[in-house]
Amino acid sequence: MRPINIAEDAEAAMKRLLMILLTTTLTPVAALAQAQGQTPAPHPIQGSAVYPDAAATDPVAMGWMVGSPPPPERSIRFDDLSFMTFPQTRWSFSHWRELVPTAEISRGNGPISLLHKDERDDLDDVTFTPLDDDRPMTWAQSLSANYTDGVIVMHRGDIVYEHYFGALTPNGQHIAHSVTKSFVGTAAAMLIAEGRLDRDALVTRYIPELTDSAFADATVGQVLDMTTGLAYTEVYTDPNSDAFAFVRAGGVMPLPADYDGPKTTFDYLKTVKKAGEHGQAFAYKSVNTEVVGWLVARVSGQPLAQVLRKRFWAPMGMERDAYIQVDSSGAGYAAGGLNLQLRDFGRFCEMMRNEGVFNGRQIVPAVVVRDIAGGASPEAFVSAGYKTLPGWSYRNQWWISHNDHGAYMARGVFGQACYVDPKAEMIIVRFASSPLASNAQLDPTSLPAYEAIAEHLMATDPRR
Repeated sequence: MRPINIAEDAEAAMKRLLMILLTTTLTPVAALAQAQGQTPAPHPIQGSAVYPDAAATDPVAMGWMVGSPPPPERSIRFDDLSFMTFPQTRWSFSHWRELVPTAEISRGNGPISLLHKDERDDLDDVTFTPLDDDRPMTWAQSLSANYTDGVIVMHRGDIVYEHYFGALTPNGQHIAHSVTKSFVGTAAAMLIAEGRLDRDALVTRYIPELTDSAFADATVGQVLDMTTGLAYTEVYTDPNSDAFAFVRAGGVMPLPADYDGPKTTFDYLKTVKKAGEHGQAFAYKSVNTEVVGWLVARVSGQPLAQVLRKRFWAPMGMERDAYIQVDSSGAGYAAGGLNLQLRDFGRFCEMMRNEGVFNGRQIVPAVVVRDIAGGASPEAFVSAGYKTLPGWSYRNQWWISHNDHGAYMARGVFGQACYVDPKAEMIIVRFASSPLASNAQLDPTSLPAYEAIAEHLMATDPRR
């Protein structure tokens, strides 16, 4: 596959980026191949397209960004869109701040909260059957199939499995993509629990700048649960999709020389129009999270990066600073800009499993965690058409399974995941750089794998 040409017309390049951005129903590589007149062959397990496997696309072995300067054929840049092209993403997802503007989320000067390790050697061989295939797969095979960059399994607070691949190291940070939404949604829910934000109030009570937008008569709760009625499409394979304008305004892609549209996320939100009624059905639209991020920053009186520092990084004794992508005004990209260390990701998800308690401190009120884990209306979720998530719902920017383990998730494209299983007393956090963007294409080899690990840990736990 040919690389994106730096010299090509900027608008044409951006249309090509639509094929590789965050939530395409086609995979990035398959979409580019289709655009170039190629026909991808069926994948024997995932039913999508054939790609070089995880070993063949190892970013260290491929030598991305090695040299001073790196040779052109091994360079990765923002302005030519190569940072979002597979297999370059296997490097860029672990080096995001080298490519885009970011704001630091400081851990502060306090002590690091230690994580106890009790690693097991029996998880790699745990077997499950993928959702879309009758051939069994092992846990280790699933990690490779999903181009995992790092994964941690914690059971009853102990790390029982921790592995890194590709460009990610134990001290490194990785883009979390839409997992960011769950951090921001949790912060908003905390403000509601504190009485500083009213879930039933109109958004415009706090952000009058949105009076002429679709959000004028939307409530805080409706944007948190994404049940707003918006004239906004999030289809990254359609050059006419509203998502195209959204990511340009937020600085997620370079602007053409003659661009005269909104140049910040906040300015873009003012242009969103209404379609249908709010509160009727779930529809995943990232602009909702940007409103939530604006609410959190406005009510807290601090930029989003500082809110995340105060709420999570400093009090939890995180191991490393994190950072968040910002737009040209310095506003944090609430829908998908968080970058953090894998162990700190584990700390956050373990805190949620323990009803908001971590390292002896109540970080998030228990009532907030219970509200999230309880979920929202599965009936309102049905119309969104998620075939791999029957019976699920969406609450405060989290995905709720309603299964018999009470599992819930933070989910991001290209394989980012936090899976919380209260019954099994287990969490799994994963960073990945799959060529398959959509979680619907990754769920068949992810969700049953998480469930199999949970059942195995329960079955082999001598304390049960």
